[in-house]
Amino acid sequence: MPALSVGWARIRGMSINMQLRATPESEIREDWTWLAEFMGGALDHFQDELRAGIAEMVEYHFHALHEVYRAAYEPQGSWEWELPIFGGSPVFEATRDHPPFVILRPAVVREAADFLTTASFDDLWEAARPTVLPPFSAFDEAEVKGWFLGHHTDLHAFYSRTASAGQAVVKAFWY
Repeated sequence: MPALSVGWARIRGMSINMQLRATPESEIREDWTWLAEFMGGALDHFQDELRAGIAEMVEYHFHALHEVYRAAYEPQGSWEWELPIFGGSPVFEATRDHPPFVILRPAVVREAADFLTTASFDDLWEAARPTVLPPFSAFDEAEVKGWFLGHHTDLHAFYSRTASAGQAVVKAFWY
């Protein structure tokens, strides 16, 4: 594996995750290798950074959570629904053999926080449930809704704190 931290190898062997890390915009380099090291290091200290409020992770369900937010596209009429999960500026590896890292500048972090503040989770869930529920048919709907509400609540808190601090967000998608 080329010049990647232990964090990358550890998470790749475990599951599918979207890792978010708040950081001052001035500290970010738009360089895939630097971002791999930065996010791998953040992953190595994830629990401490989570407690500090500068990190968040959505395990496995981030694709489906994106579909919940997509339900806001019609009512919102803007692209802000895309920001909490996949939105931002991608930074690709030269060979494109690995997922890109995604950077949200402070103004875009504010848009994501505003979207999460104004979007009604219950309304989003009702619009998205026909698309989101089928893969989870072995589970009770209330349980599945609870998973997504938990992710939504955590992302709302993370983006709100990060926007209030005027920081940027770097996202890593670990497969």
